[in-house]
Amino acid sequence: MPVIKIDGQDYDYDSLPEAAKKQLQCLQFVEAELIRLDNQAAVFKTARAGYLNALKQALTSPPIPAPSAGILSGDTIKFD
Repeated sequence: MPVIKIDGQDYDYDSLPEAAKKQLQCLQFVEAELIRLDNQAAVFKTARAGYLNALKQALTSPPIPAPSAGILSGDTIKFD
């Protein structure tokens, strides 16, 4: 029988009321989602740092001519 500890008190999972088991499942889901989102945020922060470094390099390097195929004029970029 699994034991659940909440605020220092032990509870036998099998003895919990169904409503408490459902709340525990919801809490476990939320905890897992927070971990997933933290991991996703770490990926985005890494990507942001890479893009920032690439931007800084592009600003200090001589300009590279843009290829004419697949790119529209103005602020719009077309990805094929």
